[in-house]
Amino acid sequence: MSEDVRDLIPRMSLANPLWGAPRIHGELIKLGIDLSQATVAKYMVRHRKPPSQNWRTFLENHVKQLVSIDFFTVPTIRFQVLYVFLLLDHDRHRIVHFNATAHPTAEWTGQQLREAFPFDQLPRYLLCDRDAIFGADFRAQVTNLGIHEVLSAPRSPWQRAYVKRVIGSIRGECLDHVIVFNGTSLRRILGSYFQYYHRSRVNVRGITRLTG
Repeated sequence: MSEDVRDLIPRMSLANPLWGAPRIHGELIKLGIDLSQATVAKYMVRHRKPPSQNWRTFLENHVKQLVSIDFFTVPTIRFQVLYVFLLLDHDRHRIVHFNATAHPTAEWTGQQLREAFPFDQLPRYLLCDRDAIFGADFRAQVTNLGIHEVLSAPRSPWQRAYVKRVIGSIRGECLDHVIVFNGTSLRRILGSYFQYYHRSRVNVRGITRLTG
């Protein structure tokens, strides 16, 4: 194979990035250049695929339009298990809404989402895990609100690091040091803690809407 033909193959592949070896091989045959397809593939320029957007890039690009939701459990003095719903705004790392119940359902969870935002201030993306509570019924409610649900990968809590970090702070700085009697006392305790969390601990401007 002449040097001119050896240079022609990479030039053709650069000029036509969507052409594969079969197409270039066919074009060379039309020009009277008889080479095997394997030889053409050997001298083609390998086009690097653009890197896909990783998880961190997604969070950084959409931080102003993204909220996370999660549940964590709290035992009471009577050994009842309460489920705390938490909604975190990624932009300013503030708790937009919280509530507690002994029996979380998809309908109840969807109602918390509707109570958290006026219709003209809905987030674009909602990040949650693959818990059964966020199943088809809840997903339908999210879709009806015009919000895009973003599911984290299975067994990947690091993808929801912001809300998990907040839950860790709630436990370590508050709930590990108090006794919870019932849902009413839990909501009162969390309401007081979130006032501290927003006004003193992280120094966020403005007063966050806390709904119990």
